[in-house]
Amino acid sequence: MKKSILLLAVLAAFAFTSCKDNAADKVSEENVAAAADRDAKATEFPVMTFEETEYDFGTIDQGTNVEHVFRFTNTGDAPLVIVDAKSSCGCTVPSYPTEAVPVGESGELLVKFNGSGKNQVSKTVTITANTKNGKETLKIKAFVNAPEGGAVQSQGIMQTNS
Repeated sequence: MKKSILLLAVLAAFAFTSCKDNAADKVSEENVAAAADRDAKATEFPVMTFEETEYDFGTIDQGTNVEHVFRFTNTGDAPLVIVDAKSSCGCTVPSYPTEAVPVGESGELLVKFNGSGKNQVSKTVTITANTKNGKETLKIKAFVNAPEGGAVQSQGIMQTNS
């Protein structure tokens, strides 16, 4: 029992005397300034401001390829980087810029639709980027006329840029 008390007293004395260094003395002013700058920039995000977020192709024939360019501007505080753009189905294919869009600059996102389906059709394109939300969405829609007799007709690309 005496050995246990003596051992406990030695460990307590060691613990109290080993922490003589003041941690605040080890902090570098350069590191504090760098951390403050990093934290201030952590609240700066790009903002994708679109001219329009939805486009209606109107009435098209089934199998008709159409496309539309969605224009946007980076109105935020940091360069915009688009990581990915995916559609709600394989009939819609988005193409996006792979380079960063600087603050105040504009970019374009091309959306191609192959005219599949029939009647009223709506598709969504989800953009993954370094914005505050992390995701932005665009919508396209069209009324697709089914061909008479069930045969799908294939036509060239109809360009629609507004």
